[in-house]
Amino acid sequence: MSIQPSQNIEIFPNPQTERRYTITMECPEFTCLCPRTGQPDFATVRIRYTPDTHCIELKSLKLYLWSFRNQGAFHEAVVNKILDDLSTACKPYFMEIIGDFYVRGGIHTTVTASMGEES
Repeated sequence: MSIQPSQNIEIFPNPQTERRYTITMECPEFTCLCPRTGQPDFATVRIRYTPDTHCIELKSLKLYLWSFRNQGAFHEAVVNKILDDLSTACKPYFMEIIGDFYVRGGIHTTVTASMGEES
């Protein structure tokens, strides 16, 4: 069975809507392309959110993040697109995305974007 990158983010019903809690995911093998050089950029992407009625399904998240491997985008654009896409899919109370990019050209870059209010 072949698994392909996908922009489709699947969700499932939050099993504990009576309580606010935090879900944290870490994706240490994120890759995208530098839009200027075409060279790969590597990062650890950290996702933290407080779900409302839906949660993000992990396999679809993996395939979604994999879809960036052939896309050229600046670090800031990538992190904000991930935030926009994931928050649109599951509509959480709060979500934060941190892109911790490996050193490139002697510069280490971390981009943080968030939406909503932390409880």
